[in-house]
Amino acid sequence: MTFAREKLLEEAKRINDAQDERKGVSIVVIGAPLGCLYIHGLLHAFLGHVDAGKSTLLGRLMYELGELDEKTRRANERGSSSAGKSSFSWAWGLDGTTEERERGITMDIALRSLKTTHRQITVLDAPGHKDFIPNMISGASQADCALLVVDATTGEFEAGFEKGGQTREHLLLARSLGVAQVIVAINKLDQVEWSESRYEEICTVLRPFLAQSGFHPSKTRFVPVGAIQGINLLRREGAESSSLREWYSGPTLVDFLDQLDPPARNVTTPLRIPISNIFKGQGSSAVSVSGRLIAGIVQTGERLRILPGDESAIVKSIEVEDKFVPWAAAGSNATLNLTGIEAINLGIGSVLCPLTDLIPLATVFTARIIVFDIQVPITAGTSVELHHHSRDVPATTLKLISTIDRSSGNVIKRNPRVLTKGTSAEVQIGLRPRIPLEPFSVNKDMGRILIRRGGETIAAGEFNV
Repeated sequence: MTFAREKLLEEAKRINDAQDERKGVSIVVIGAPLGCLYIHGLLHAFLGHVDAGKSTLLGRLMYELGELDEKTRRANERGSSSAGKSSFSWAWGLDGTTEERERGITMDIALRSLKTTHRQITVLDAPGHKDFIPNMISGASQADCALLVVDATTGEFEAGFEKGGQTREHLLLARSLGVAQVIVAINKLDQVEWSESRYEEICTVLRPFLAQSGFHPSKTRFVPVGAIQGINLLRREGAESSSLREWYSGPTLVDFLDQLDPPARNVTTPLRIPISNIFKGQGSSAVSVSGRLIAGIVQTGERLRILPGDESAIVKSIEVEDKFVPWAAAGSNATLNLTGIEAINLGIGSVLCPLTDLIPLATVFTARIIVFDIQVPITAGTSVELHHHSRDVPATTLKLISTIDRSSGNVIKRNPRVLTKGTSAEVQIGLRPRIPLEPFSVNKDMGRILIRRGGETIAAGEFNV
């Protein structure tokens, strides 16, 4: 039985506005100490240098918050030790595939849940390695906030942040995909004797870059941590934290997580769910999909259209935070168990929407873009990859319409010959297959795009018409 639509909207608004409810936010964990090492051909030799990275921090944080029990922790410790990778024990439960554990890197999006006093946090542990940037894009497109984990050891932060390093690209990607809040966890400070000067040095480098990338200083936080020992994640007590306490008395990482601003949820507009994963459901004919509700509300028993294509399916059940629920609203990362459709008729990046409010399909459209720090200019006829949520498709810059003043929006030059780094421009883009797109003015999350070429992100922008 489905809820009456009006009552359902009222209930969703009530929960969204309630002051005493634990607010839900999604946070993508990014960090790339390994990416630059791989570029220089040192992956095998320096594998141990990532043992206190983002997955380690997240694993230890789960333990501190009671989401990882002692039995599982000991099992992870034994498993990593028997594989000769004992320093990876905290990441063992997150890097779940055999290949991830063998290589010591995160390759896909790991979804976890954490609870603080005032926040229910869905954590998307995104790959830091340059080979898995599309997976990172998929994770960031589902997030409200970012937790950037940087390596404070000598040379490692510089390698990740220098031109070509993944830290810069990850931050630009996250901001371009609508992530407005960022917490920077400066990790491995225990390996530099909890040096305050090293901490301040890294903060000084990152602050202007974050501001230039579009992160407002009021939405940016820095925190010193030691992930393996759990120092300053939830607390900083004991002798091992004494050196940090000499100069730092600010919030812990959990304090900052608990203060994240939950964004306004767009529950009254038409339902939009870009599919990020497809897997076998319960029952012989069932198929399940997961993704983030960008807008609207979905409820069990509802028939939804899948675009592109002519197929539709019925929502048999809904899971949020590993619990079956009768409905889910915008902002939720949900799993929908579907009937009446075969898995072959579903695709990563396809969008679920109501039969009465279909999302438009685009093959040629105009976009306003910002060009990143590129070496080879963009010209008319450039072949690129367009990324939109979990979908990436071949595309072409059909026409360079104009360059634009970023602050005023006024046209600087019409029909430019090339677009160089730092340029804002309006371009016409052509796609090989049609994909679901909505103008940025209608739905910001469905209107954002990223443009890549040759394994490099070269621009980000907004779909206009």
